[in-house]
This record gives sequence, structure tokens and C-alpha cells, in this order.
Amino acid sequence: MDFKKPIQAIVLGFALYFCLFIGIDQSPLLATNLTEVSSISLAVAPAISGETLEADIDRFLTSMPAGYYAISNVEGLKKQLKNPQTLLVDVREPSEYRLGYILNAINIPLRTLTQNLDQIARDRPVVLYCSSGYRSAMGVMTLHLLGYDQIQGFPPSFAGWKNAGEAIS
Repeated sequence: MDFKKPIQAIVLGFALYFCLFIGIDQSPLLATNLTEVSSISLAVAPAISGETLEADIDRFLTSMPAGYYAISNVEGLKKQLKNPQTLLVDVREPSEYRLGYILNAINIPLRTLTQNLDQIARDRPVVLYCSSGYRSAMGVMTLHLLGYDQIQGFPPSFAGWKNAGEAIS
């Protein structure tokens, strides 16, 4: 039996669970979704031994570089966007995107990210952002687990970009 897919699903479930856990104090809606993520990861868990799962999670967590795949400020994003190969992805919902977005960003809502992988090239830099940083962090982890190496998040998010007085569409 090939354990790679179930292990990736468990690690992804753990990563999403972790991101949502951090966000519980900030949003009751995230806490509600946490139970859904827990049930998904538990449904896959019986297929994998605890030692294997723990080793895979440890390998994933220790492979994260300093700065955790993040562009930490507006100037850093502006510098990255000077590279014409950079793809900027807004992972907010379409209704949020329609209210304004960073110029040249495409909208792929987080919940549809895996159904839209054909829009995200593996061989070019990709930056994800959302409204507060939680969804982009989950998207970065998801894409990293799926083998994307040039993925970064923009934790200052749309609000940070807008508050800095930068152009929005």
C-alpha cells in the first residue's frame, strides 16, 4: 500500500489544524471550522502509525526556513512584484476580492486552491495573500506540501497593503 498520499493528507490536516488553532482567539468562525478539519484528519489517521506520522510532521516542521516562507512587509512585496514572473494570488472569497485587491492579483479562494492548481505554475515565484494572514498561511503550507518550492505568503495581507496607501484595484 502506498502511504505517501495518506501521510500528506494527515500532515496537511495537522498544518491546517495548527493554523486554525492559532486563529481561534481571533475569530469564532475559524473555531467552528476547526472541528471539520479535525474530523477530516482523523478519518485518515488510522491508516498511518503514530511513529510515521510524527516523523513526517517533524520533517515538515523542521524544513521550514527562517521567515517561514513569508514576505513580511509592503516594501518586500513591492520588490518581489518587480519580477514579472511573480504570480500574486488573492486567496480571499470572490465577494472580498470584488471589493478591492492588489493590482495584477488573481483570485483563487483558499477553499478552491487544490481545484485550481493548473493556474499556479511550479516553476515561478508565487505570493499568496488574504485579508488577515490566516488563509494565506494555510495556502502556503498546502502548496508547499504539494511540492511547490517558490511559494511565499504576505502576512501584512490586503489590509497592510491598503493601510500603507498602496494602489488597489
